[in-house]
Amino acid sequence: GVHNLYKMFRQGTLKIPAFNVNDSVTKSKFDNLYGCRESLLDGIKRATDIMIAGKVCVVAGYGDVGKGCAQAFKGFGGRVIVTEIDPINALQAAMEGYHVTTMDEASEIGQIFVTTTGNIDIICQEHFVRMKDDAIVCNIGHFDCEVDVDWLEKNAKKENIKPQVDRYELENGNHIIVLAAGRLVNLGCATGHSSFVMSNSFTNQVLAQIELWTKHDAYPVGVHTLPKKLDEEVAA
Repeated sequence: GVHNLYKMFRQGTLKIPAFNVNDSVTKSKFDNLYGCRESLLDGIKRATDIMIAGKVCVVAGYGDVGKGCAQAFKGFGGRVIVTEIDPINALQAAMEGYHVTTMDEASEIGQIFVTTTGNIDIICQEHFVRMKDDAIVCNIGHFDCEVDVDWLEKNAKKENIKPQVDRYELENGNHIIVLAAGRLVNLGCATGHSSFVMSNSFTNQVLAQIELWTKHDAYPVGVHTLPKKLDEEVAA
C-alpha cells in the first residue's frame, strides 16, 4: 500500500504523483479505528463462537487499528493486554488503562491474540510454544506476514475445523487455533467493515483522483497527503 509508494519514490521508480489516502483523518481515524472496532469481533465470533468476557485478549500494536481492537475487546469484557514498540503509542495504551508488555510475556497468558501492526514476524515460533492450549490467533493488519503460519505448517499437525479455522497441534501437546490462515480475519471470517465507514474511505479515494485530474500541475511526482479541505468535505 502506502509503504510501497514511499519506497518507490525513494528508489526513483515512482513516475507519477500519488496521494496517501490511508493517512487522511477521515480514513485512518474512522475506517481503521471504528471499522476494525466492529468487524474484528464479528470475524472472531463467527469463526469460534467464543465468549470474550473474562478472556485475556492480546492486541499487538496500538495504532488506529489496534486502538479500535482494544476498545472492542474491552467493551465485551475482555482483559486487554497491548504490545507496542513505539513508546508514545505504548504510553497512550497505558493511559487508557491497558496492561502494556512484550509479546514474549503476553504469549504465556493470552487466550485471544490479534496482530494489527502491518509489520512482519509479530507472532512466531517462540510465542506459539509458550501459548496456552487452544489459544486463538488472528490478524487484522496488512497481508499475512504478521503471524508465522509457515512455521506452524512445517512444525505442527494441522486439523481444519471449518473454512478459515485451523487447529494446530504442537509437539508439547498444546493447540493453536489460527483464523483466516493469518490473513485479515474481518474479511476471511466475516464481511469486513460496515458499508457506511467504508464510504468515508472510498470518498477519499474519489476526491483524490479528482484532485489529481483537475490540478495535476500542482502535484509533482511524489506521495502527497490529501488537502485538509478535502478531508473536511468528506466529513461534511
